[in-house]
Amino acid sequence: MKLKLLSFIFLFAITSTFAQQFQLSDTAKISVLTIGPGESLNDAFGHNGFRIKDTNLGLDVVYGYGEYDFDAPNFYLKFAQGKLNYLISRHNFDRFFYAYSNANRTIEEQVLNLSREEKQNVFNYLENNYKPENRRYLYDFFYDNCATRIRDVAQTTTKGDINFITPEHLDPKTFRELIHEQVGLNTWGSFGIDIALGAVIDKQASAYEFMFLPKYIHAFFETAKTSTSESLIKNSTVLYQKKDTNAASGILFSPLVVIGILAIIILFITYKDYKNKVRSKWLDILLFSVTGIIGIVVLLLWFATDHSATAQNYNVLWAFPLNIFVVAQLLKPKVKTWFKKYLKFLIIMLCLLTSHWIIGVQVFAIGLIPLLIALLVRYIYLVKFFNQN
Repeated sequence: MKLKLLSFIFLFAITSTFAQQFQLSDTAKISVLTIGPGESLNDAFGHNGFRIKDTNLGLDVVYGYGEYDFDAPNFYLKFAQGKLNYLISRHNFDRFFYAYSNANRTIEEQVLNLSREEKQNVFNYLENNYKPENRRYLYDFFYDNCATRIRDVAQTTTKGDINFITPEHLDPKTFRELIHEQVGLNTWGSFGIDIALGAVIDKQASAYEFMFLPKYIHAFFETAKTSTSESLIKNSTVLYQKKDTNAASGILFSPLVVIGILAIIILFITYKDYKNKVRSKWLDILLFSVTGIIGIVVLLLWFATDHSATAQNYNVLWAFPLNIFVVAQLLKPKVKTWFKKYLKFLIIMLCLLTSHWIIGVQVFAIGLIPLLIALLVRYIYLVKFFNQN
């Protein structure tokens, strides 16, 4: 009995000590960190995290959402399908600061105006979320990402509702326009995004939905009020300011220039074909193959994945999937009557795309403009050529 009693006292003491290690002191601070954009497309939108600092406990860690789970089976397939679970991360602040400052990315800190109980709630929530069985979550770029999780955790762990007041001079924008704020219109990143994402992101985002971008987490938290009408933010600090690098804009290799040159080549070959009353088969096979393959990829992203942002993608109006299946007709000296009608159908599709763009159903990549003109001219020439032969 004495042995059992001593064991019980020992276990109780260990458990109590363990529990006390996770009780934040009065001096603890919880803040939201906002990381500025980086150089790569993956870093172009910035990042957010919670910093928990308690000098009495020797604690200074950063929790963030959105880390890749490279150990997940079929990682790349699940990533493409929109079925990949992401992870919550936890890093020592010094390591976190070194990584982002070394990458020359701005780091801003907003200390939250929370009671001791609310601070403990945030810490407990994050620690529980970091457990192996809870770490994974299904990521969504617009509605469940590294930024929206910061907002949602703050709302969940504080007493009452947080009143997110819309900052002054916040103009209405669509989701695509918000993306373009971070990734320039005439960049390859923007070009790929505008081809892959559909008309669903051309709807106007509510002020609350702006917070899918980390910089708007910072802006909305700055003006937010607690349930007692106090400011949510106690103070704000820039921990690291990005240094100017005077990097070249790279306009010579931008989509508009590169695709513009390709379009000029297509138009020049079409003009030469017109003058010589011939047809460059290799060019037609290349154009139909490339547009067909792109169309199939767009269609798969639309219907065969769980990505919410790839639906209703009218890029299929120029990258028509059936193009890849009619290439055989282009090899023949005389095409079928139905193929002539098919070419007229492609011209109509390009006209329909233009109307979609003008009335705002979907905004397309600006770099596509020269290619669309070249395709239209080529299709018109093919109709004329086949009608004469």
